[in-house]
Amino acid sequence: MERAAVESALARLDAWVEARDFRGWDPHDALNSPLVKAFTFGQRRLGQVWVQLLRRSPVNVRPLLGVRTGHNPKAMGLFLASYWRKYQLSGEARHLERVRWLAEWLRDDAARTAHGLGWGYNFDWPNRDFFAPAGTPTVVNTAFVGLALLDVQLSDFDARSLLRAACDFIRFDLRQTPGGPGELCLSYTPLDGRRVHNANVLGAWLLAETAARTGDAELADLALSAARYTARRQRADGSWLYGEAAHDAWVDGFHTGYVLLALRGLGRAVETQEFELAVNRGYAYWKARCLGPEGAPRYYPDRPYPQDAHSAAVSILTLLAFARDDPAAAPLAEQMVHWAITNLQAPDGSFDYEISRRYRIRIPYMRWTQAWMQRALTEWVVRAHA
Repeated sequence: MERAAVESALARLDAWVEARDFRGWDPHDALNSPLVKAFTFGQRRLGQVWVQLLRRSPVNVRPLLGVRTGHNPKAMGLFLASYWRKYQLSGEARHLERVRWLAEWLRDDAARTAHGLGWGYNFDWPNRDFFAPAGTPTVVNTAFVGLALLDVQLSDFDARSLLRAACDFIRFDLRQTPGGPGELCLSYTPLDGRRVHNANVLGAWLLAETAARTGDAELADLALSAARYTARRQRADGSWLYGEAAHDAWVDGFHTGYVLLALRGLGRAVETQEFELAVNRGYAYWKARCLGPEGAPRYYPDRPYPQDAHSAAVSILTLLAFARDDPAAAPLAEQMVHWAITNLQAPDGSFDYEISRRYRIRIPYMRWTQAWMQRALTEWVVRAHA
């Protein structure tokens, strides 16, 4: 796909996001409805049912239920990463203004914890194992925000203190489940002991990148211990289950992409080849099983549906990350970019959420869809200019 066409698609997406002041709905925000929340009767399982009902509905009933659009911290971290790259590429003052505003918003929104700070969601989150009230910091959100802050260089913004506090949250506030020798698994939040591989290594990646910049050996050691836990639980075919619990025993494309990006980035940050075999085997599995024909993403291995913008965006980013090592990666990323713009972008510039076998969900979720597609298309444009 020609660079000008991608830049045009990205500009239309940027305009859509900016016109809404970065506010939007989320697939999991059902409990932001006072009515829905009342009908959970305080039961986590009923909360899960309501979340799934709204997530799977092709009709956006949120306005009727009183769910307001809002700023999602994870989306804001992704936007920060995108606008910093836009500024680095163009030098335009408008992009720098966005960077400053996003960084300050994230600083002000951070949740203080016993030992540091982190970022959560702007909605109550009932999941398979526990209930996290709105604002509960998670290792995934904190990792993505922290990784974005690592790039930003503003003379009058103290990103270093935020990063130190974020690493203290990961190091001291999260539970650490021991594994074999030299292994541990970081919990998703301070409330649980869930062993989820992408969450574990994303937190480790932020620790490793921070250690590389500060020389903190303790952060590096913790990052390596967490990475070993996940790397050593790779399955024989090269895949990773989402998590170690029986109800987390599935494989999907975008979480596998997270694991690959995190292990690869972590290894490079601390200058180790310890995880290269696992990464190479995982990438071979993911490339063979999680990329469909004609550039379509696969949410689950070997299944054509659902096709969603989140999976497409993470696929683009994963392919671009491996482009130096795999000659086929850059053409595949371009093919995925073309597929996403052609099949998912609406006339107003936003991206649809999902195409299932029976119907399409056009709801333009801000975090799950727009933030990730902006991040992926921005990265592709930056690489195309290199």
